[in-house]
Amino acid sequence: MAFTNNIMIVRHKLLADLVRLWSKDQLIEKIDRLPIELSPRKSKPMGRCCVHKERAVWRYKMFPLMGLDMTDETDEATLLSEYAQKVLKRTEPEKENIMCVIDEACSSCVQINYEITNLCRGCVARSCYMNCPKDAIRFKQNGQAKIDHDTCISCGICHKSCPYHAIVYIPVPCEEACPVKAISKDANGVEKIDESKCIYCGKCLNACPFGAIFEISQTFDILQRIRKGDEVVAIVAPSILGQFKTSIDQVYGAFKQIGFTDIIEVAEGAMATTSNEAHELLEKLEEGQSFMTTSCCPSYIELVEKHVPEMKPYVSSTGSPMYYAARIAKEKHPNATIVFVGPCVAKRKEVRRDEAVDFILTFEEVGSILSGFGIELEQTQPFSILHTSVREAHGFAQAGGVMGAVKAYLKEEADKINAVQISDINKKNIGLLRAAAKSGKASGQFIEVMACEGGCITGPCTHNDITAGRRQLMQELLKRKESYETMDR
Repeated sequence: MAFTNNIMIVRHKLLADLVRLWSKDQLIEKIDRLPIELSPRKSKPMGRCCVHKERAVWRYKMFPLMGLDMTDETDEATLLSEYAQKVLKRTEPEKENIMCVIDEACSSCVQINYEITNLCRGCVARSCYMNCPKDAIRFKQNGQAKIDHDTCISCGICHKSCPYHAIVYIPVPCEEACPVKAISKDANGVEKIDESKCIYCGKCLNACPFGAIFEISQTFDILQRIRKGDEVVAIVAPSILGQFKTSIDQVYGAFKQIGFTDIIEVAEGAMATTSNEAHELLEKLEEGQSFMTTSCCPSYIELVEKHVPEMKPYVSSTGSPMYYAARIAKEKHPNATIVFVGPCVAKRKEVRRDEAVDFILTFEEVGSILSGFGIELEQTQPFSILHTSVREAHGFAQAGGVMGAVKAYLKEEADKINAVQISDINKKNIGLLRAAAKSGKASGQFIEVMACEGGCITGPCTHNDITAGRRQLMQELLKRKESYETMDR
């Protein structure tokens, strides 16, 4: 795995260690010693006051990896082994929330947003002082300005007024990353996620420099069902092609080695999405609707539901590729547990709305499971998917993929349709979507909306790094010969 920061290493290693213990039937027996093994007595953890603090952080980071959160601790004296026992005995996941913040880890971010540096020249103009609406600027003996943070409201006017750029803006990384202001500090200075606002884009997950934000994992719920001998089927997102540096058949062979009964490519479902979306687009345009947006990004659906409800009439009613793939899986395996595997946090929300899908695994979690099981991809027995999906269906993994698939499917009819893409749900693009919804006018008749800048291949829970993942995906797509361009519809 190409880690881009140490947070990813920590998350991967911790889950891999838990899976390793589980695979040896030692999770309950040895989990209590794991924080000590990870941070031995003589170790000097960087960024923590002491080894005991570091061990506490290790302990609490195990909670979401086992499908729990901080609210599950009612007594600090309760051993990790007791929580592990509870996890392995439960029949269904119990958490309503999809994400959580580890308060022990979330303790080092700035409490203030603006600070005056020693670049301040103590100038006579005193623009910062003159423009402050709350009289929060004070002066030192040498004339340098300082901010009274008890009075300051973090409006940023002083920052804009200083001719020397001596006043700096200090963002809180997770708050800065969130496009919908769904995360903020509580009275204790700990970040809290408001899931009534959250669109589960996952931007905060990797923005937090302390690794304090986690998804509530379902890894052990899935592994327990495999251990019990249940029929468990993985439906795997198209972006799998850019995740692991080996042949896709060997990757699927590794899924079989983990214990999955069968593997079905979500690209097969993407073909149903493409045809249905294409026909719906033509119908809407014939009815006089000015534009239609895609519907397969669950973060975008959450954005519309919670923040841009006026966009609802313009969103396609076509199901996502996961929706159709799950029904293909259910038809083939009526009694199976269906597990969606992909790079997305928001799919955890979509899964809850879809009765045909039971659980979700992210690519990041799959990488940890493979490490925990000691599975070497290059040595696995290849497993081939019998159904061959068109190249464009696998192309759903990248920005422009849905738009490209629909246009390829429509062939000549696509020439009269102006299609545009919005890849990256940020404040600017939310503004554009809101304006289009209110006016009923857009720059294109067909708009593909993706929460992640490069599409699913750059999702928050990928295994490969973004650049390598994109490159590998493009190489894999070139190998796919089946295409709408050569097919009759």
